[in-house]
Amino acid sequence: MPDALTRRVVITGLGCVTPVGNDLEAAWDALLAGKSGAAEITLFDTRDFGVHFANEVKDYNPDSFMEPKEAKRADRFVHMAMGAAKMAMHHAGLKPGLYQPERAGVVFASGIGGIRSIEEQFERYLRKGPKRISAFTIPYLMINSAPGYIAIDLGMKGPNYSTVTACASATHAIGLAMRHIQLHEADLMICGGSEAGISILGLGAFTNMGALSTRNDSPTTASRPFDRERDGFVMGEGSGALVLEALEHAQARKARILAEVLGYGFTDDAYHITSPDETGVGPARAFSQAIAASGLKPTDIDYMNAHGTSTIFNDRTEAKALQMVFGDHLSHMAVSSTKGHTGHLLGAAGAIEAVFTVRAIETGMVPPTINFTTPDPECGGIDVTPNQPRRREINYAMSNNLGFGGHNATLCFGKFRG
Repeated sequence: MPDALTRRVVITGLGCVTPVGNDLEAAWDALLAGKSGAAEITLFDTRDFGVHFANEVKDYNPDSFMEPKEAKRADRFVHMAMGAAKMAMHHAGLKPGLYQPERAGVVFASGIGGIRSIEEQFERYLRKGPKRISAFTIPYLMINSAPGYIAIDLGMKGPNYSTVTACASATHAIGLAMRHIQLHEADLMICGGSEAGISILGLGAFTNMGALSTRNDSPTTASRPFDRERDGFVMGEGSGALVLEALEHAQARKARILAEVLGYGFTDDAYHITSPDETGVGPARAFSQAIAASGLKPTDIDYMNAHGTSTIFNDRTEAKALQMVFGDHLSHMAVSSTKGHTGHLLGAAGAIEAVFTVRAIETGMVPPTINFTTPDPECGGIDVTPNQPRRREINYAMSNNLGFGGHNATLCFGKFRG
């Protein structure tokens, strides 16, 4: 077998379902226009809750991507995963028959899976008794239902599983999908993540732990990454998917290549189950790993899509990590967090943010960090691309995510050079 880690991996398709648009072009246009998807929650009654808003996906019809009968047997997070995955495959110009099933796989993440279905079935049990619990409850809640349904629909018989590392889940999914191709275990992978965690338990738990913004009077300005007045994150939902291929596989079918996946870094703080280690050492190590795996230097990086959750501790910690790794280069490097637009998609965050990072490379446009009005001295030295998009050539870009449990995961992408 050839040297495993010399096999080049390219991106040929992107798909997304987001709070600011249900396809790639709509979502990207909303980012460049500085739009937020935050609004009052419609999925359930929030009158007894301390927070009444989130970034819901609007007007999404799963029947466009699944048979209606199958859609009824699947949770909302699976509905959105199917949409993002099938849009990515269409974007890549792929359909069954154009790839070898045994050489195609799926790695698809979620942080909490079918939490709304769990709530619905428990409520049914309380009202009607155990015999009325749906026979489809287990598939509803299984996180691996997402890659399972995708593989069944697209006939992909290669590697197939989910990654579950809280808000770093989808970044791990993309990195591991890349590794399967590098290791000659697959030629084609669909990867990404999906989350539909805006629910009674999700909202209540995050509110009670003090993690959410309470700006009920101004939802669209509530998510404000790196701003001194930030007071917590805003829940979001949706899905993102990327099609990865071995370079020779993509070239053999004359595919349009959008970018290349160059490196992947992952570490753990080993510090606290929900709080980051504020020294920033953990994410800094992940940054450095991804850069080294790419054969680059920190000064080569033009843009980073930061985790930037709009919480006090996360943004401060991530800023320290950036300062540690990039130093003076930060004044020449663009950084932004797109969570001001979409809110925090938890286990799917890394998927849509990787999609946006690749789109930035493609278009030469850096999406802005919206709602940025007051610089935080503790996040100093970082050009967060405040409020307006910026045109610049992006040869190398990174996407970073941190998750409860101390998980840190970073991807490095590059403009494709044949």
